Amino acid sequence: MRRICLTIAYDGTEYAGWQRQNSALAVQEVVENAITKLTGLEAELLGASRTDAGVHALGNVAVFDTEATIPAERYAPALNTYLPDDIRIISSKEVPAEFQPRFDAHHKLYEYHILTGEVCSPLQFRYVHFMREKLDIEAMNRAAALLTGTHDYTSFCAAAAQVKTKVRTVSDITVRKEGDEIVISVTGDGFLYNMVRILAGTLVQAGLGRMKPEDMPGIIEGMDRALAGPTLPAKGLRLVKIWFSE
Repeated sequence: MRRICLTIAYDGTEYAGWQRQNSALAVQEVVENAITKLTGLEAELLGASRTDAGVHALGNVAVFDTEATIPAERYAPALNTYLPDDIRIISSKEVPAEFQPRFDAHHKLYEYHILTGEVCSPLQFRYVHFMREKLDIEAMNRAAALLTGTHDYTSFCAAAAQVKTKVRTVSDITVRKEGDEIVISVTGDGFLYNMVRILAGTLVQAGLGRMKPEDMPGIIEGMDRALAGPTLPAKGLRLVKIWFSE
């Protein structure tokens, strides 16, 4: 038995997230079906990040175990012939049997993309949150610096989330202009349900002047979802990169 590791990119628009579901099509199911078509064997993917419905990925990572003898590096091009155009295998390799992408991941980088202006281009609308208002990037960066660190991020978690602890370490948040888009980059050891989208929504409130940067510590300390900004739409969010322990 061999363990094959895939780096996967996808447009999440048409999918109910990464994780296989009974009632809707998910990315995991589509890739597993492609593996079965290629190898003739059932496969179960173990993913590093369970992205939500509508969220995109440039570099999610998943593994599966197989007895197929296909060279590991050939899985990427071979699987792409069975996959729809909105899902691509970027690379494939064999990894040790004990490698667990979900638990061996030590940092993840997400980006949230915002387009401001009068009109949203039809070439961008699937991948950005569009706003007509202008945003103060300097104020957003001041607020972002106060949201980093190791904290209980209850205020930045969907109320329905059920986890053992809401303490997470966010090592870096930056806001930058990239072409005609504003990009919020968030790096951390892990994230709560909707956490990055709520962080982005809070920074937008700072950029609009509706919250002050100095409000951020109080929002964290309050541990109350109602104190933070809105949850921005899924389509602006993308998983960019995952780092793993050696």
